[in-house]
Amino acid sequence: MTRFATRRVGADAAGDIVAHTFLIAWRRFAELPPEHTRAWLYSTARQVIANELRGRTRRERLAAKAAAGGDAEVADPSGQVDEQLRVRAVLAELSPADQEVLRLVEWDGLDVTEAALVLRCTRTALKVRLHRARKRFAQRLLASEEQDASPIRRTQPTIVPGRSTTS
Repeated sequence: MTRFATRRVGADAAGDIVAHTFLIAWRRFAELPPEHTRAWLYSTARQVIANELRGRTRRERLAAKAAAGGDAEVADPSGQVDEQLRVRAVLAELSPADQEVLRLVEWDGLDVTEAALVLRCTRTALKVRLHRARKRFAQRLLASEEQDASPIRRTQPTIVPGRSTTS
């Protein structure tokens, strides 16, 4: 859950997001579905994150008005290898819906049923969305690989979106 929040709002706010999510879960304990508790928590965290991002946007606009045009550029803190940067760049090119379904299944490790509950759709719809998102991701990754290919380095990426999640 912390990694889920960290990727979306950063490490500074992730702890607050997780704490708020579990506070909501505690308050609404009787409503938790026993067979899909994790999906319920991720769905709730997603809503808490949306609230946080809306608030952050408002604060940033206010700060921009106060600073009268001071541009603050945030660098990517990951400092990861070239391959991870390429995967992130390709992922960023995808639609927000494709990004969300890939992150839930591939990065957060939710199965199809849990991801469908988080996104509030049927398992079948989720499988179709996941298949299409993986296909678009693979096509763009291959295109970026061919674009960056040089005679010295031509390897397959170690992060591939082809993990089987049929449940």
